[in-house]
Amino acid sequence: MQISGAQMVIESLIAENVEVVFGYPGGAIMNVYDEIYKQNGFQHVLARHEQAAIHAAEGYSKATGRVGVAMITSGPGFTNAVTGLADAYMDSIPMVVISGQVPMSLIGTDAFQEIDAVGISRPCTKHNYLVTDAKDLPRILKEAFYIASTGRPGPVHVDIPKDVTAQIEEFVYPESIELETYKPTVKGNARQIKKAIDAIGEASRPIFYLGGGIINSNAADEVRELVNMTNIPSVETLMARGTLGADNENLISMLGMHGSYAANMSMSEADLMIAIGARFDDRVTGKLSEFAKHARIIHIDIDPASISKLVNADFPIVGDVKNVVKEMIPLAKERIDGQKYAQWRETVANFDKLHPLSYQDSDEVLKPQWVVERIGQLLGDDANITTDVGQHQMWAAQFYPFSRPRQWITSGGLGTMGFGFPAAIGVKRGCPDKVSINVTGDGSILMNIQELMTAVEYKLPVINVILNNNYLGMVRQWQTMFYDKRHSQTDLSMQPDFVMLAQSFGGLGYRVKTKEEFDAALKDAVEKNVVALIDVTVNRLENVLPMVPSGGSLFNMMLEYKDK
Repeated sequence: MQISGAQMVIESLIAENVEVVFGYPGGAIMNVYDEIYKQNGFQHVLARHEQAAIHAAEGYSKATGRVGVAMITSGPGFTNAVTGLADAYMDSIPMVVISGQVPMSLIGTDAFQEIDAVGISRPCTKHNYLVTDAKDLPRILKEAFYIASTGRPGPVHVDIPKDVTAQIEEFVYPESIELETYKPTVKGNARQIKKAIDAIGEASRPIFYLGGGIINSNAADEVRELVNMTNIPSVETLMARGTLGADNENLISMLGMHGSYAANMSMSEADLMIAIGARFDDRVTGKLSEFAKHARIIHIDIDPASISKLVNADFPIVGDVKNVVKEMIPLAKERIDGQKYAQWRETVANFDKLHPLSYQDSDEVLKPQWVVERIGQLLGDDANITTDVGQHQMWAAQFYPFSRPRQWITSGGLGTMGFGFPAAIGVKRGCPDKVSINVTGDGSILMNIQELMTAVEYKLPVINVILNNNYLGMVRQWQTMFYDKRHSQTDLSMQPDFVMLAQSFGGLGYRVKTKEEFDAALKDAVEKNVVALIDVTVNRLENVLPMVPSGGSLFNMMLEYKDK
């Protein structure tokens, strides 16, 4: 059938079984929005800012495993969205972002709301397109969804000039796509897998280093089976929380800059590291030359560019994590004695006894760690947890009892303040049966506070728990520890009334200063199923510990900090 380019966009999204699009209209994308008005194949959620639309699509994708979709206009609409694109790129989130562009005849003329969107997005997308002819649209959109969701996932950007959306062409949506220059390796090399299993069998102090690629690959069940079968101590990165589950006896905890003493010391003492879906991020490794320097390294990842990029792999295995681990399981069952590592496990347990991950609770002032623990006690598996970025993010990662993959949604690689609330909206849209909790700070929450209107309008009841210390807490912590307490521009004592702010948007606000008040507020917000801000006054000078100073070695942790 012959239809307009704008109609092709709609029909393509329906063909891809898209159920929700997050977006914000404008002049260059108006033809497509006119078709959105006429269609009933998917829901459109109107964000109040383009950055938030992208973050909401990220949250939806992270929580469901599906491709997130966002739609924006040209010029400032696109530049507002770039932070979200970069965030999705760093965390390997499958997304398709469609932007409007000025008509072809105006490209390069500095026209109103013209920007080189393809040029800007090139460094922060997996792939991008400028569509110059409507007849190419079905193929390009099919390719976009395919590229976004296969191999190492990532955001794909499709920029469509306004006159192309008005063109009339024949619409035939491809049933499948095969790209000669893009053929991800999904099956691991059998010989390398056998060598890796042999290496595990020979090791005395092996450790599993579990990364976010496990979540992206939907491989948590297989990884749990392999870990439990071998009884090998395991650490999770920030992006892998929930892979094993908090009650798994083989899980030490999170490692890295704010990882536990046991996790970081175990990594430092291991003689074999099995890295699965991890990219050796600097916040995990600390000083590279000192990272797991006694260990041989097995590295499993679908992205060949990640293997030996930072740390040389003795046993590189390129392939989809789920497929590779599936092949490892029967070999491990035959060749690895799970009782072999009893002494190593005892060493790891002693690390934990020596310096357990803990905090000093108080009945006089709320400790932020207690708040996170309490959310876990009250809601546990019934909640999905998003965060913004800062101290609250680390406390949530350290102290929430994650029980499953895709329960934990945060900004890892880019570290984007303002991510949490819109992402939680996308999470709630994708998983309506779970309570959507955004653990945030008094700095982060204001960065996309306008999305209160989106959440209220679309009846997406996100509960924002604000750990309010009147500071940009993580920056204040660094200024205290490393800048001789020169607290430059981090005091947030001037704040809005969060209770009235929530109410002005049609939500509920709670002011909390005691444990009893927090329990009552959280229970009330959950029972009423409303959009809420819970403003929790917490200990103002609490620090995130342990802490590995930037560029330091994992085994040189700051376990306590005394304010002199």
